[in-house]
Amino acid sequence: MSKLFKVKDHFYKKAKKENFLARSIYKLEEIDQQYKILKPGNLVLDLGYYPGSWIQYTSAKVVDGQVVGIDIQEVNPKLASLPNVKLMQKDIDTVRGISDLGVGRKFDVVLSDMAPSTTGVKMVDQARSLNLVEMVFGLLLPLLERNGNMVAKVFDSHDAQVFLKTQKKRFKDFNYLKPKSTRSISKEFFVIGKGFLGE
Repeated sequence: MSKLFKVKDHFYKKAKKENFLARSIYKLEEIDQQYKILKPGNLVLDLGYYPGSWIQYTSAKVVDGQVVGIDIQEVNPKLASLPNVKLMQKDIDTVRGISDLGVGRKFDVVLSDMAPSTTGVKMVDQARSLNLVEMVFGLLLPLLERNGNMVAKVFDSHDAQVFLKTQKKRFKDFNYLKPKSTRSISKEFFVIGKGFLGE
């Protein structure tokens, strides 16, 4: 068995054993442990949350805060028992501001583990991924509190690197991380922005 599949199997089995809905939980856990993104009482938006392992992690971390998750897929009933979570079937393309998400103020944290439907054609997949990333960054002004934090998944490409350089100045701290639970063959990494500067 190749090292690639051993890594996949380890995190997949670990997620099943610990009752998480997907192995991607460990990506957010590592990001949060390293960069301290989430705090008790936070209002958090999870874009493209399905199946919901990031919701499970975030719900426990913010305790008396609230997590709002949106995805184009039908609401996952497995998350219905979490008391501080609100889920919506919604396309990110239809979101313009907080009123579209049923909250009374901007979010302390915006998370996105969104990925496009992949074609296997590298340039097409990179372009689709970058389109989602640009949409996330485009929503920060109407959705993210000043001094708020954000995490977004990116498929690495020259165009993605160029775009992210233009966004760096919008945060006090701006970092990239490829979590240990990411498959070695994967071109994905996460961008972590802390201390949103607003306009």
